[in-house]
Amino acid sequence: MEIYRTNNYYEMSCKAAGIIAAQVILKPDSVLGLATGSTPEGIYQQLIGKYNKGELDFSKVKTVNLDEYKGLDKSNDQSYQYYMFNKLFRHINIKAENYYLPNGMAKDSKEECESYDQLIQDLGNIDLQLLGLGQNGHIGFNEPDDHFPKGTHLVALAQSTIQANSRFFEKDEDVPRYAYTMGIGNIMQAKKIVVVVNGRQKADILKQVVSGPITPNVPASILQLHKDVTIVGDREALSLL
Repeated sequence: MEIYRTNNYYEMSCKAAGIIAAQVILKPDSVLGLATGSTPEGIYQQLIGKYNKGELDFSKVKTVNLDEYKGLDKSNDQSYQYYMFNKLFRHINIKAENYYLPNGMAKDSKEECESYDQLIQDLGNIDLQLLGLGQNGHIGFNEPDDHFPKGTHLVALAQSTIQANSRFFEKDEDVPRYAYTMGIGNIMQAKKIVVVVNGRQKADILKQVVSGPITPNVPASILQLHKDVTIVGDREALSLL
């Protein structure tokens, strides 16, 4: 595990974007695993800036996202498809047929999960997977559990996650209770993993992830077993390490 300590969110975003940019430059047809939420936004802004300067070409890149809410159409402004399109895809030259997310409106959940696993396999697995870190140690929507889920699956979101997401919705009943997510097995098969963490509120869980026991109660602790993990955090997130 390699850990980079940065001074603030901006520096964290720049460092992580630099790692992703290097991946694309070295392998123009890379398969990138992408994440959503507030943490990666600065990274995507940096990548867009590099693209606008002519430093990056995404024309051969393929992407697969970690997760998507069940029951949200891609036109819903809280769907991750909407997020990715507006935060990154529409600003760069990635082809529409080259980015993938689980289908939140799929009628058959089991079939959708199997299809997404097959898609990742057909792409040759993920070259670089970007991850954020939940306050309960979740990666993707792999919540604390008694086992590590292997493949893509439909998960009932933890109450803490539902509460954290509620600020984005007008009414409590509109907050999704379920989401499709890549499994721990999908994530661990990525050739390289980059984890971005910022803020004092993540310091305790990050310490558990890095130096605590490997347990499905802290899903991200499994990353200790991966051969190529880079953590990029600000000083506050790394304050207990």
